[in-house]
Amino acid sequence: MPAELSPNAALMNVRLAWTAKIGAINFPLDVSINGDAVVVASADGTVASLDALTGVESWRTDVGHPIAAGVGSDGRVTAVITRRNELVVLDAGQVLWRQKLPAQSFTAPLVAGSRVFVLAADRSVTAFDAQSGRKLWAQQRPSESLVLRQSGVLLAVNDTLVVGLAGRLVGLHPLTGAVRWEAPIASPRGTNDIERLVDLVGQVSRQGDVVCARAFQASVGCVDAARGTLLWTKSASGAVGLHGDDQFIFGVESNGQVIAWRRADGEQIWVSERLKYRLLTAPLVLGRSLVVGDDSGVVHFLSREDGSALTRVTTDGSPIVATPVLAGGTLVVVTRDGGVFGFKPE
Repeated sequence: MPAELSPNAALMNVRLAWTAKIGAINFPLDVSINGDAVVVASADGTVASLDALTGVESWRTDVGHPIAAGVGSDGRVTAVITRRNELVVLDAGQVLWRQKLPAQSFTAPLVAGSRVFVLAADRSVTAFDAQSGRKLWAQQRPSESLVLRQSGVLLAVNDTLVVGLAGRLVGLHPLTGAVRWEAPIASPRGTNDIERLVDLVGQVSRQGDVVCARAFQASVGCVDAARGTLLWTKSASGAVGLHGDDQFIFGVESNGQVIAWRRADGEQIWVSERLKYRLLTAPLVLGRSLVVGDDSGVVHFLSREDGSALTRVTTDGSPIVATPVLAGGTLVVVTRDGGVFGFKPE
């Protein structure tokens, strides 16, 4: 049973600034933020860009097929992947090109440096020219028989493309796909395919060159992405990604515990059990607070110092499906029923 919520502490003021609506969401949505632009997508094939300050739509497009992964955007070029294993790339809301992919993907494409990068479920990484759709290179790893149907790790760190392949963070050359370094965060263990499943899950916490990531139900760890060296790992049993600041990394375990680790060495700083057995999103650091959404549509604001409750706000009663994001001073939260909520912490 989920932990009983105590009366709302109301120690900080958070007001609802606007709401918007998109279709229902049943895939691992990444909300894309560029300046004041918030790009979201729904399962029915809708992709929309909203103004973070007002919630007003800049554009809305139907890509023609149900969406399986998204959204990746650099502010102008936006990319999603459909259930037909098709990469669809938009320019300012207009479909620019489509490319058939060799395998499914559950990870939002990365749009960076005039390229679109795709991490597929068969452990392949492919780069396309963002304007023409021409395939530039592909890097293929041996594929395990099982993969997670959730978002993986795919980001740019300076001039290196950093991807999660099985339990490893791998640095690739963005122009050629050549491997620059590998750093293990978790290793397969056990005797059957399910026990041996090891995958890194999005999102990560990045500060400068240091990227901290979670291996599904196994561990959290930090890697120096400039040198490709593992800094530390600690056992942890969560299934969603991390967030942090220059001092701490925050994550939620599968049982609803919220944990703070010291970024420098992984030492555990505090554990909060006030949201135990609630299905939580990955956290977001927001000023003095840590924000997580739960499966009843409630957004919780916890103290980043000790995990104590600061306040909470409600949405439409359906689960929060994407990690809350901050855009232009507005906290943006998306629910499974397609509600998009803009809150202003004050």
